[in-house]
Formats: sequence, structure tokens, C-alpha cells
Amino acid sequence: MENPKVVFAFSGKRKCGKDFITDKFLNSLSDGVAVIMRLAGPIKKQYAIDHGLDYTKLLSTSSYKEKYRYDMIAWGEKVRNQTPTFFIDKEIETKNAGAFPVWVVSDVRRRSDLQVFRKRYGHRCISIRVQASEDTRRNRDWIFTPGVDDAPSECDLDEESSWDHVIDTTDSDDDTVQRLLETMRQTCRDKGVTL
Repeated sequence: MENPKVVFAFSGKRKCGKDFITDKFLNSLSDGVAVIMRLAGPIKKQYAIDHGLDYTKLLSTSSYKEKYRYDMIAWGEKVRNQTPTFFIDKEIETKNAGAFPVWVVSDVRRRSDLQVFRKRYGHRCISIRVQASEDTRRNRDWIFTPGVDDAPSECDLDEESSWDHVIDTTDSDDDTVQRLLETMRQTCRDKGVTL
């Protein structure tokens, strides 16, 4: 079977712990086994190209990014409505993802993104929803931002119920995270991936 052998598609609100979990998983694997894909990356890159902006600054947590966030979200929605696979395909190409048996998509934000991964990769796509209470997210420096936290980029998957796994990081229980990571590693082994 060609790559990917498994795709872990993560979804969750800002500051819920997605990046913490995906980074921890990646660090538990041998080099060359997995690639992390962040769909926000190609959105920011293409937006920077199209608008003559500094791509590096758009990747940071700076006020520069915040200045363009609303317009970038609207622009991304427009592009995605025209070509639902545009940003997914860009990230696969940019990361040379076909060279890796395990793909970790850290920021699936829309139904259309999740549908693309499920349709293309079928049973190889494992969907994971990461949740945390608003208090926990605030403790992680999240501040509700109108036009961002109530936009489709944050809310489109709120009503999705067909997740393969749901993990709640509200209590920051390391055992819960470790169980998920071991389940993910076992899924890889079951798909014939040498870790």
C-alpha cells in the first residue's frame, strides 16, 4: 500500500491542546515515519503571496498576523469554496507528504477538509477531536476574538459527532494524553508502519 498508511486528522478550538498532542506524538516516533501538516500554513503562505505580505510574520503569534486575520479568514473561505482541496493539496505538496507513511494533520477546521481526508483515505483516516473548557483555554492565553472564534474556521466542526476519538484536555491529565498517543502508535503498527 502506498503512503499514507494512516492519516490522523485533528480538530479542536484554539488553545485546546491540538499542537501539544500532535507535537508529542511526532516526537515519540523515529525520524522519517511521520510528517505534520498544518492546513493554516498554506493559507497564510498563499495569502502573503497574493497580498504582498511577510509570510514569516503571518506564521507568528504577533500583532502583524492579528492585523490581517479577519481578511485572511474571509479570503481562505472564498478560495476553499471555489476549490475545496486547494490548501490540503498545497500542504501535501509542500511537505512532500507522500514520502511519509504517517500523516498528522494538526488543524482540520471545516467539514469540507474532514470530508476530503475521509473520502481520499477511507479507513486510513482517523479523526480526533480535542476539547477543553473555555476556562482551561483562557489559562492557556486564549482570548475570545469576535469574527475569529465564532467564524466557520473555529465552529464548522462543532456539531460533528462521527469522531474516531475524542479527548478532553481540560484537566491536563497526562495519562489521558498518553493513552491516546499509545492508541495512535498501535494504529500505526496495525497498518504495518515501523515506528
